Amino acid sequence: MYKSFLTSEWKKWLRDPLMGFMVFYPILFGIIGRYVLPIIAENTRFSIEHFADLIVVLLVLLVPHVYGALVGFSILDDRDDHILSSIHVTPLGIHQFLSFRMAVVLILSFIATTYVIWFSNIGDLTIANIIAIAFLVSLAAPMTGLFINALAKNKIEGFAVMKGAGMIIIFPIVSLFFFDIKELFFSFAPGFWPAKAISSLIRGEDVLLLSFQQYYLIGLAYILFLNVVVYKIFLTKIKV
Repeated sequence: MYKSFLTSEWKKWLRDPLMGFMVFYPILFGIIGRYVLPIIAENTRFSIEHFADLIVVLLVLLVPHVYGALVGFSILDDRDDHILSSIHVTPLGIHQFLSFRMAVVLILSFIATTYVIWFSNIGDLTIANIIAIAFLVSLAAPMTGLFINALAKNKIEGFAVMKGAGMIIIFPIVSLFFFDIKELFFSFAPGFWPAKAISSLIRGEDVLLLSFQQYYLIGLAYILFLNVVVYKIFLTKIKV
């Protein structure tokens, strides 16, 4: 049954040109980091090493946002077709159905984020650190998909919510220019904690307010909490 769901989901994504483009969009991030930025650095005074943490954060925070939007629009399609109502009365149940969708987008986001950091080869991160960061960053993908559906009724509203949620990414980026307690002003943004964890790995823990482990664990607890909250809001909205 899950194999047929996965096949159906994949065909649905590729059938829509925009969603099909979004599936492979993160590949561009890796190419930009690996080839485009070095060319820019060679022809300008721009230093990749000096802004390595900022570049990696810019490349990876967009990945879960893209895949979150992908599953968010897919669920909006299901709502338009009344599929969620049909699933609700089947033995599968709405929770298993949504959990499967969220697991798929989490895995895709994890693979894509791992690829972007590894292929761009910026910041001299170890494989273990890349995998750890990719997992933390990817947990924002299901949250984004559910957030879009918690606020939007159709794809048009979904695009508006996606753009609005995308603006929040600016706060973790700005926070990279603060190294004292003032950085916590931006800590409400989900991307703040993985961004600071990346920065602590690249710049060194003595430079930042907290250690890598502290940024990572707080960020992990925070994003899991946000996923649960948004999931409950979404279920309330569809009255399950």
